[in-house]
This record gives sequence, structure tokens and C-alpha cells, in this order.
Amino acid sequence: MQTVTFSSIGKPTDVLRVIEAPLPEPGPGEVRIKVIASPINPSDLLFVQNMYGTQPELPSGTGFEGVGIVDKLGEGVTMRTGIRVSFTAIGAWSEYVLANQRSLIPVPDALSDEVAAQLFVNPFSAYAMVEESGLQPGQWVLLTAAGSSFSKLVIQLCKMKGIQTIGTVRHNDLDHELKALGLTEIINTEKEKLTTRVKAITQGRGVSCVLEAVGGNTTSDALKCLAKGGTMLLYGVLSLQNPSLNAGLIIFRELTIKGFWLTDWMRRVDSQKRQSVARNVLTLLVSGQIQLPVEATYPLTDLKKAIEHSERAGRRGKILLKA
Repeated sequence: MQTVTFSSIGKPTDVLRVIEAPLPEPGPGEVRIKVIASPINPSDLLFVQNMYGTQPELPSGTGFEGVGIVDKLGEGVTMRTGIRVSFTAIGAWSEYVLANQRSLIPVPDALSDEVAAQLFVNPFSAYAMVEESGLQPGQWVLLTAAGSSFSKLVIQLCKMKGIQTIGTVRHNDLDHELKALGLTEIINTEKEKLTTRVKAITQGRGVSCVLEAVGGNTTSDALKCLAKGGTMLLYGVLSLQNPSLNAGLIIFRELTIKGFWLTDWMRRVDSQKRQSVARNVLTLLVSGQIQLPVEATYPLTDLKKAIEHSERAGRRGKILLKA
């Protein structure tokens, strides 16, 4: 089978290789999945650079989620083969992968492979973070990197809940799309001062919450946009730069800064909560109330082109790898 692997830490386009490998055999509690498609997420690329919460054990596969068909069962697994499932596992960029049976979500026929491939990382994160934020109808939330697949999901969820959204962009080529999804206000940080615009939009009150993914000066500026008692949820550092934080601002406005990592959130909540989120996300996707667009699909053999495409500014959808 073809699979993507790396033996040293580094830039993904430099260290990732597509190789031939024997079919893996499932152990107790595992299933083997014939992969149909898998997305390229920022976390996948950070993992290859050893800049993620999970450290690679070299040599390692990569890719954290996908959709496929259950092909073989390990000891103690009671489900049947032939079922189409969304899965999470290290090594999803492959023709076949092993996954723990607990990580599988059966996919309804109404859901396309392209949507099912993206079912876990962004939809679960968006749904969980909107809940974690405690935002109420009428309140404002600031989304940095508003053009990302994650932010587009948050925009749609907030629109459904009556939460008002401000999104930051560096280019205006996605403005029409973001407005169509329900984004209330757009700020181009290359042309406008973030804090000034947020103050004007919120009549001087500031936003109740910031969902921040950029790091560096963006984090520092976004913190100034919070209303008294507001919360910032940090879920990424796309700039790879650590922010400088104003301690006085945090103290006297009684601000809260929290990290959010879906892996830990899934461990922390009980199984009933996880199942509830899965049901709600599936319902929203099947009904078409939220969209997961795909911009392009590449075979594993075009891995380098796929990664380069995934890193382009102004993408209008996810990049998928198909085995």
C-alpha cells in the first residue's frame, strides 16, 4: 500500500515521503480502514515539525482524520466490516490505516465523502469552542483568521445562535463569501487598526470573547478588544510567534485567557457529551445548515502540490488527499 511517512523533523514538503508499505494488521480493539479521503489541516503540518501537542515517534505517518471503509477487525471488535466511517488516527494519509474502534463515527449515506473526511477536527472544535465560550445571543465574538475553514464553521454556528461576529482578514477577496455565511463585520488588519474598529463596532464596549489562532501581535491586539470580564480562547499560533501580553490589562479588566486543544477537551468531557456533540454536528451537516467546502483534491502521489496548495492565502475550501 502507499502511505505518507517521515523519518526526521522538518518542513513538510522537505521531509514527507510517499512509500510502499505492507498492510497493517489490527490489534485488540482496532480496525483496519481502507481510506477514501483525508484533509490537510494545520495540525497535520505542525505535527511533522514537532510543534504540536502530540510528538511524533519516528518514523511516523501523518494526517489525523479521514473517511474510509472498515476493512478488517481486531480482537474484541464487534462491529461489521464494510461500514463507512469517519475516523481519527495518526497516519490518515495512507491507503490503509489502523484506528481504535472508539474513534469511529459511522457516516450516514446523506453525507458525502468530502464532508465526512473533515467531520472531526474543525466541526468538533468549532462546536465545542462556541459552547466553551459561553456566548449568548446578541454578544460579540472576534475571530482572527476569519477566512480559515474553522472560522467559517464558527461564523455559521454563531449566526444560528444569534451571536454577532467580527472577523479579521488580511485580504478582501473572501469578503463576499464570509458575509454570505453570516459574518457580521469584517476588519482588514492590513488597512485598519483592529482595536479602533472593534471599539467603533461595539459602541466602545469591546467583544465578549476572542477565538484566536494567529499569535504574535495579533494576540496582543485582540486582547485589547475584549470587554471587561471577557475571555480569549487560544487554539493556534499560525504565525509561529509568541505574543507579548499586557498584565495590567488582564488584571484590571479581569480577563481570562484559556488554551483550547480538542484532544484534551475530548478526554475531559464525558462520553454522553461527546456523543451529543457528534449527533449535533452530524445533524447540522446532513441538513446542510453548515457547510464544509472543498477547494481541491489530490492523489497521495501529488502530496507536495497538495501541501503547497493548502498553505496558499485566500483558499475557499479544504484540500483533500485521496488514496
